[in-house]
Amino acid sequence: MAAARDPWTEEARRALETSIEVKRILLERQLDVIVAVARRMEQTLRRDRRIYFIGNGGSAADAQHLAAELVGKFYLNRRPLSAEALTTNTSALTAIANDLSYADVFARQVEGHLRPGDLLFALSTSGSSPNILGALKAARALGAQTVLFTGEGGSGLAGQVDELLVVPSRDTPRIQEAHIAAGHIACALVEAALFGEGRAET
Repeated sequence: MAAARDPWTEEARRALETSIEVKRILLERQLDVIVAVARRMEQTLRRDRRIYFIGNGGSAADAQHLAAELVGKFYLNRRPLSAEALTTNTSALTAIANDLSYADVFARQVEGHLRPGDLLFALSTSGSSPNILGALKAARALGAQTVLFTGEGGSGLAGQVDELLVVPSRDTPRIQEAHIAAGHIACALVEAALFGEGRAET
């Protein structure tokens, strides 16, 4: 008689297999977008402009993570790059949410910080968060560039941002795993292009 399968092991296996499949489809369908995002980031920094990251919840953590990869280091010991997550100033976030609305927490900061040529890099698994959409709209009005990493729910936003990465899933954890993988690749390409270690060429 066959031994019963451990349901925890089977669930872990299913999650890993799904995560791998999502990234495989991303490789087949969205590789050119990842490269385009990296090139836009690199050109922004070469022009002495700044990259700002935004997101909610786990995507806020990813926004901070990617900003840290640029300001700190990825693979190379090199000078810091100009990047900031607009998710970290709790006084600004709570004041704007309290005095205006939570839908304004990023747009208000965008209006205060961004300049033409800067890049707003948004992460939203749903692609429908009002504070993310409002911030992207505010950035475009200022003449800033826009990038959005989202899931299948945000696929209709093509044409509303300069670069749109759509992860082929509606499962939030799998989308976020793909976002950080794509973000890591973009950071590695940018770092290599700017600091000439042969990992990428402009």
